[in-house]
Amino acid sequence: MDVKLKCLAVDDEPFALQLISDDLGKIPFLQLVGTCSSAAQATSFLEKNQVDLLFLDIQMPEVTGIQFLRSMAQPPMTIFTTAYHQYALEGFELEVIDYLMKPIPFERLQKAANRAKEQFQFRSQSNTEKKFLYVHSEYKEIKIDTADIEYIEGYKDYIKIFLSGQARPILTRMNLKAVEQRLSSNDFFRIHNSFIVPLAKITSFQKAQLFIGTHPLPIGEKFAESFLKKYKQE
Repeated sequence: MDVKLKCLAVDDEPFALQLISDDLGKIPFLQLVGTCSSAAQATSFLEKNQVDLLFLDIQMPEVTGIQFLRSMAQPPMTIFTTAYHQYALEGFELEVIDYLMKPIPFERLQKAANRAKEQFQFRSQSNTEKKFLYVHSEYKEIKIDTADIEYIEGYKDYIKIFLSGQARPILTRMNLKAVEQRLSSNDFFRIHNSFIVPLAKITSFQKAQLFIGTHPLPIGEKFAESFLKKYKQE
């Protein structure tokens, strides 16, 4: 698979932005499509351009990199670039690909880029081929036909997968973002901080909620616009 990841670098320090831009240009499978010096600029750029990978500084004025990442309904893969080690835990919670400490050695940057490439290939394969979801529940691995999924409800560190013809949901220790990455983006969509639904199972929707059969589910405000665009494409 010939991979070319479209990248955006965001950093409020011009020198740091130039350094990472130069280094990204040395990695053949990365294509730097833009640079921004603030979260506001990055927001505007992402509204008009598709990006696969975000290199994001944390300590920026007005809106930090962490605040910016949390604000996005469906952020691209992200690698944090920072001079401060104390944000590593938040990076882990946000499931960033990697956490790079400035000054960033080129070898370390390349290693992070390789991780992103592997994740991108995994997601691409999942979107085109994978029709089953494998989860651990009740001390065993369960194979779930994704066509049977009615919806998925997420909590802090576990999810419930509701299936057709099965009264009791499957409970597994995983967060919603992790399971979202394992599902086809053509077939499933996150509509709320707590819910993922299969597009084909939606019977009707309103501004703030949709129905899977007769079961209502809320549409989160920050997901509403992107959901409407996606649903109208179907």
